[in-house]
Amino acid sequence: MESKEKVLETMKNAGKPLSAGEVEKLSGLDRKEVDKVFKELKKENAIVSPVRCKWEPAK
Repeated sequence: MESKEKVLETMKNAGKPLSAGEVEKLSGLDRKEVDKVFKELKKENAIVSPVRCKWEPAK
């Protein structure tokens, strides 16, 4: 599974906004990888931040 898909899947399964650190723990991905994927997803508007420093998939 691609890192981007894994991050989005982890966020959907959590059912609540997550920080990058929480995504790292839940997905098992490296923190640098999670940060890189977050950056890409933000550019694509695929994730939104309802709470400061926490993110969830855009609806």
